[in-house]
Amino acid sequence: MAQQTFTPTQRMASAARHGLRLHEKFGRGGTEVGVARAHQLANRDPVSEKDVKAMASYFARHAVDKDGAAHSWGSDKDPSAGYIAWLLWGGEPGKTWAEAKAKKLEA
Repeated sequence: MAQQTFTPTQRMASAARHGLRLHEKFGRGGTEVGVARAHQLANRDPVSEKDVKAMASYFARHAVDKDGAAHSWGSDKDPSAGYIAWLLWGGEPGKTWAEAKAKKLEA
C-alpha cells in the first residue's frame, strides 16, 4: 500500500519558524534532527507516515521538558532548550496534529 503524506498546518509552520529563530539567537534547543524537522515544517513540505509517528513519539517523550528549571518555558527572552526544541517540532499545534494523524494511522 502506498504511503500517505500530510501537509503541515500554517500554525505548525509558524511555530517551527519561531523555534528556528530562537535556536539561532540563543544557540540551544534541538538536535540536527529537530532543526531538519523545523525546516520541513516551516516550508510546509510533505510529512510521511513515518515522520508523523516520529513526531507523536517526540511529543510523548518530551512533555516532561515543560517542567525544566533552567531558563523559561514559553519565554522569548530566556527560552529553555526544551521549549525551543518543542517549537522546532511544530509546538502545540504540531503536537495536536501529530497525535491525531498517528491515531488515524493506527486505526
